[in-house]
Amino acid sequence: MKSVQVRDLDKNDWKRVKDIYKIGIDSGNATFETNAPDWDYWNNSKLSFGRLIGEIEGKTAGWVALSPYSSRQVYRGVVEVGIYVDPDFQGNGIGSVLLDSVLNVCKEESVWTVQASIFPENVASLALHQKFGFRMVGRRERIAQLNGKWRDVMLLEKRL
Repeated sequence: MKSVQVRDLDKNDWKRVKDIYKIGIDSGNATFETNAPDWDYWNNSKLSFGRLIGEIEGKTAGWVALSPYSSRQVYRGVVEVGIYVDPDFQGNGIGSVLLDSVLNVCKEESVWTVQASIFPENVASLALHQKFGFRMVGRRERIAQLNGKWRDVMLLEKRL
């Protein structure tokens, strides 16, 4: 397994982050999005903390970012995690290192619950999250359409 370096993600990383996001979009099993947004939209939709890049030998291999669960103050400590790994780098522990790192950031930022919504077909992501103690809360049936087809997502969460 190659050494993974983790650092904060910033605007200068956007081209590569967007490329990895597009791979996830094209897979049909990573997100309901059908187009990668521009930096401003993406930046405004994510929390200011917990945006991390995973690099192997100086190359961006994956990223993780947090979104607010709700705008209501009562849920300020609940976030949703999104993690994307370039398929060319899968199997090198990128996902594990990024998820572990972002969970540590969450603890520092007084987050108390981390949620993940994952397509049931994305078995690698389900396994990764469960490895880190996320529990299956339930299946959200026909929650939204992707390319004209109703899709389910599995809701997982971890209490910190």
